[in-house]
Amino acid sequence: MAGYLSESDFVMVEEGFSTRDLLEELTLGASPATTGKAAAFFLADLGAVVRKHFCFRKCLPRVRPFYAVKCNSSLGVLKVLAELGLGFSCVNKAEMELVQRIGVPASKIIYANPCKQIAQIKYAAKHGVQLLSFDNEVELAKVVKSHPSAKMVLCIATDDTHSLSCLSLKFGALLKSCRHLLENAKKSHMEVVGVSFHVGSGCPDPQVYAQSIAEARLVFEMGAELGHTMHILDLGGGFPGVEGTKVRFEEIASVINSALDLYFPEGCGVDVLAELGRYYVTSAFTVAVSIVAKKEVPLDQPSREEESGSALKTIMYHLDDGMYGIFSSVLFDNICPTPLLQKDLKVSASLD
Repeated sequence: MAGYLSESDFVMVEEGFSTRDLLEELTLGASPATTGKAAAFFLADLGAVVRKHFCFRKCLPRVRPFYAVKCNSSLGVLKVLAELGLGFSCVNKAEMELVQRIGVPASKIIYANPCKQIAQIKYAAKHGVQLLSFDNEVELAKVVKSHPSAKMVLCIATDDTHSLSCLSLKFGALLKSCRHLLENAKKSHMEVVGVSFHVGSGCPDPQVYAQSIAEARLVFEMGAELGHTMHILDLGGGFPGVEGTKVRFEEIASVINSALDLYFPEGCGVDVLAELGRYYVTSAFTVAVSIVAKKEVPLDQPSREEESGSALKTIMYHLDDGMYGIFSSVLFDNICPTPLLQKDLKVSASLD
């Protein structure tokens, strides 16, 4: 099944009919009069999202997936994942409101933002969202005041120095500060029910997951000593969403399963979660943009001998969108789109 991201316009297609086939129909059917006015658009193969889910459940059978709404909040994606039984990781009021509007119960939502606005903490309290994350005293104090019945998950820092996106520069408590935070939570009568971490997007070393799971075990033991009943382990995200990455998803899953068997064996009473975003949607989306101009450019600066016209050249295309729009992943995630299809008027790219 493929769908446009207009939130309501979906096209059911026959088996064997691909997103690329649909793109060709759309681009070939565009008239010169309308092509110049058409904005760039995405197509989503929601079947690819479903296949990713089955792969995840097969490779990590003990882990309950929560979808990170911030990654892609298309209603088509959210509804499919809700039907598959996923939970949802939200970072603000708008995301909590969105998933509850499509029928997701509060029990399947985690408010996983370590930097929360007080008004949005109150919104979570009012609408029954109980599971919140924290990584410092200030955040804990805000929740104590605005949502005292919340169940807290302590977010710990990881070694993400080799990841494409290093979240531990901003989020996550150092291991040496965890006991103090757990003590403060106990004094404030706040219940800490688990530990979370995030290895960063594009993590090239699956052993970082194993190390983080081992450190989470230490925090669980600290919590038990202080009287917290901890039963949630949140593995965060960072899982690759496309083929051809340095480390395959199956390799990461194998490392995680071994670490869970060692530190949180089956039957220990711990509910294992993961917050996945691009894993589910990266390979499912294709963007179509118009080519507005093209020109020949030299591959390198030509030498004097090459100025006569023998220098190697390539074609540079100018598109109707750019790095401050649809292609922002080039700037922020070091991800370059891969062209899939060229026609007289348009070019499509997979945002891998």
